Amino acid sequence: MEEPRIRVLKSLRGKICEGKNVGCGSGSNRLRDVGTFCTISLDQEEVFRTKVYEKSLSPFYGEDFYFEIPRPFQCLSFHVYAKSVFQREQPVGKVSIRKDDLCKYSGKEHWFGLQPVDPNSEVQGKVHLEMKLNELITDNGPVSPRLQVRIIECQGLPLISGQNCDSFATVTLIGPARSDQRKTKVKKKTSDPHFEETFYFEVSRSSSYAKKSHFQVEDEDIEKLEIKVELWNNGNLAQDVFLGETRVSLKILRNDVVHKAWYLLQPRGNGTKPKPDDLGSLRLNVTYTEDNVLPSSCYIPLRNLLLKSPDVQPISASAAHILGDVCRDRSEASLPVVRLLLHHNRLLPFLTAIAALELDNTQEANTIFRGNSLATRCIDDMMKMVGRSYLTVTLKPVLDEICESNKTCEIDPVKLKEGDNVEVNKENLQVYVQKVFSSITQSSATCPPLMCDVFRALRRLASDRFPGDPHVQYSAVSSFVFLRFFAVAVLSPHTFQLRPHHPDPDVSRTLTLISKTIQTLGSWSSLSKSKLSSFKESYMYDFFKLFLEDQCIEKVKKFLDDISSNVSKGTCGVEDSVVLKEGEVHKRAQGKKRLGKKNFKKRWLRVTNRELSYHKHKGKDALCVIPVKNILGVEKLDENAFNRKNMFQVFQLYERPLYVQAGNCVEASEWIEVLSQVSRCNPGRLSTFHPSAYVTGMWLCCKETTENLPGCRPCTTSTLANIQPEIDCDRETERIFSIFSASLPRLQKMEDACASMSVYLGQQKEQEEYSAFIIQDPKETFRTIKEIREVLEELKAQHADTEALTDQPGTIENPIVGKTS
Repeated sequence: MEEPRIRVLKSLRGKICEGKNVGCGSGSNRLRDVGTFCTISLDQEEVFRTKVYEKSLSPFYGEDFYFEIPRPFQCLSFHVYAKSVFQREQPVGKVSIRKDDLCKYSGKEHWFGLQPVDPNSEVQGKVHLEMKLNELITDNGPVSPRLQVRIIECQGLPLISGQNCDSFATVTLIGPARSDQRKTKVKKKTSDPHFEETFYFEVSRSSSYAKKSHFQVEDEDIEKLEIKVELWNNGNLAQDVFLGETRVSLKILRNDVVHKAWYLLQPRGNGTKPKPDDLGSLRLNVTYTEDNVLPSSCYIPLRNLLLKSPDVQPISASAAHILGDVCRDRSEASLPVVRLLLHHNRLLPFLTAIAALELDNTQEANTIFRGNSLATRCIDDMMKMVGRSYLTVTLKPVLDEICESNKTCEIDPVKLKEGDNVEVNKENLQVYVQKVFSSITQSSATCPPLMCDVFRALRRLASDRFPGDPHVQYSAVSSFVFLRFFAVAVLSPHTFQLRPHHPDPDVSRTLTLISKTIQTLGSWSSLSKSKLSSFKESYMYDFFKLFLEDQCIEKVKKFLDDISSNVSKGTCGVEDSVVLKEGEVHKRAQGKKRLGKKNFKKRWLRVTNRELSYHKHKGKDALCVIPVKNILGVEKLDENAFNRKNMFQVFQLYERPLYVQAGNCVEASEWIEVLSQVSRCNPGRLSTFHPSAYVTGMWLCCKETTENLPGCRPCTTSTLANIQPEIDCDRETERIFSIFSASLPRLQKMEDACASMSVYLGQQKEQEEYSAFIIQDPKETFRTIKEIREVLEELKAQHADTEALTDQPGTIENPIVGKTS
């Protein structure tokens, strides 16, 4: 079986931090009295929106984002809108970053000036053109050049008012003194119109032209001519809407040679730009990642080298540990390593080995696992991955109550507002802390088995390293589960998907106070009166004294014992229902056989680990419940099925498919992913499916007339039941290859350090020079680095071979960026 071609996987993560002087350039202070919010768009398609932040010219958004990008795009835009209670949202300004420029800003915060929102600059999509210059012999005999322009199709045109557009194209030959225009027919209700229309233009010659036996096009004439293709949405009685344009100079054409290529649609030139500070500015942190993933067989050598890391002695000489040493940002290196080892059930021995190495270099028990080391980073990543559902079950109900009730909990006398009662606030805060504390200490039964295995290993290692300290076995565990897991999730619930947005300032302050208290309660070394002096704030000292009871200490001890005991933890009891994703969609009424807008209605879709349900509104009773065990497959639905984008279909036992339209391409991709994962183990999953719908007595995809006919296309390959879900091993290995490739100078320096230390037997001078690396065994480390270099060179060559095939300009994967006006 032939392996698939290269996969280009794109993702975007970052933070919308804050605005400054937003809208001030409009000459009014209108934004002082209304709220603002920020959106993220891929070209013209909105894929993320913050909540509304009230009445500030310098709003603090503080919202993190991460999503996979499922389609090609040209431009990433951040729009700021103003919105009041009784008014529609109004655009204030935008920040637009072209895809090719995203690498300039990767991983660091930048201030961007807001620019005006101009409809003529909001474009997306691409057009497929074929052009040819040939000679035309007239009746009188002279030779005249003729230009043939064929507009084949477009892809990815935007939605207009939420619907597919009615598009047409104009094709214009432009010269210094001419403008000759043609127009295609209108293609209704599609974002991917197929025009297949050809137009002919006579190309005039200069006065210096003389008849020649062999027709040739003269460069000086061609340089003055260009073809402009504009895409429009037909407005019928309203005004037509500009969708984008591209311009192609005729000087690229050669006689009787067909030029056929895809071109990206471009915005119109819109005159001079305003000063950057006219509309204020936006502080953003944006990291765009693009992984060119090769067929799986290409990664076998590097993957095997990484998978044997837990067995290498010493662990510092392993490929995974070397990656953490040479990469400047350990958080960037740790995540793909954790994912890869987790997938292959090799994570526990690796975490145990690197934790033991860190403990060997720890001199005092009270500083155990305090730094930002490879061990702490990897264990953090493991907890965030494995413990996502655990956090949801444990903290989400109480955090929802705290965020929605919005009781005042400020106990700092300096920050009290007029009319606040500090005793009432203290009582509110105590109730919340007690609820969070109880939720955590009573959650040991649902702590994931892998987390328990790691905590048990940490407990044993800490006891062996500091045998004279009876408390270190508890502090080793509490430093992770309380300080780095629960306390962080309470402080920033939105980053753990426990809340949809960054909390309001008042709620955020309440969560900060709760997090501080939980962190101290769970820190084993702090559970004594002598540690109260560690509080810098006297009000926290007084508040914490309320929890200094023996039973509180015993609850923490029992919880830590339960999640790190010597008995291996298995699944027990009935699994709690966990909400995996929910949101507003448009659902097609099942059983309807005709097309029409009325067949689609807004519904609230909700998927848990047990069932898929849809509701009339959020919080209402379910209109329909589909058990997860009845889901036989989830696939994309072609746009031509109902003339709607971003649709998917859920196949179910004994029922017609459920047709759903998501809000945007990112949402559609996420729904398909979560539904595929939750149903991946179901027996009887479909092997084929119909990518379109059965309408008016026929399958639109294969034109068959039998409704219950098996599908005409193979289903998307699902993850096997006996491996870890949601982990693409080839992609993670490609990430590791990219990190190693970017870190070659430091890898070389580490190799030099090994060679030098081997020759000079590790003299102190050399040790100090290369102190940035952990090198316990120079010879073994040198051997591993040599292996790493060999597999990197092999992968680099395979990338070069593959990219030579896919990087040809003008292909559908690599369209040409045409000229703009």
